[in-house]
Amino acid sequence: MSDANNALITRFYQAFQRLDAEAMVACYSADITFSDPVFGTLRGRDAGDMWRMLASRAKDFTLSFDNVRSDERSAGAHWVATYLFSQTGRVVVNDIQARFVIRDGLICQHDDSFDLWRWSRQALGMPGVLLGWSPMLQNKVRQQAFKGLRTFQQGR
Repeated sequence: MSDANNALITRFYQAFQRLDAEAMVACYSADITFSDPVFGTLRGRDAGDMWRMLASRAKDFTLSFDNVRSDERSAGAHWVATYLFSQTGRVVVNDIQARFVIRDGLICQHDDSFDLWRWSRQALGMPGVLLGWSPMLQNKVRQQAFKGLRTFQQGR
């Protein structure tokens, strides 16, 4: 079973490397729950649309992944995304640990963790250096990400 789950996670990240959001979303169950420090918790369609939005907007994007491991019900991986943050034109190298729960051959829970302060220093420059640790700036980043997702969804 863990071989099938390793293959599922590998398929997800290979699709991500190609910016193929539909292939990524095909690895998710309909009731997927996704979480990360920027978007918070997204469920179902919102999680899939997040990947669609990010893939459609990606600039100078590369992704590497390693340490894929799994058992019968869970999996994990390490991945690094490098991209141009469109709002500031700054390059971000985001180092992420992922955890998954797998049910019936699909990912039903996906949790990404990374240092939001480190991300904000790269993405936002001096404001991120000075305030990236603060709940105020972190909440603003989350609000802007969620607003961007809703705008993307309205345009579909």
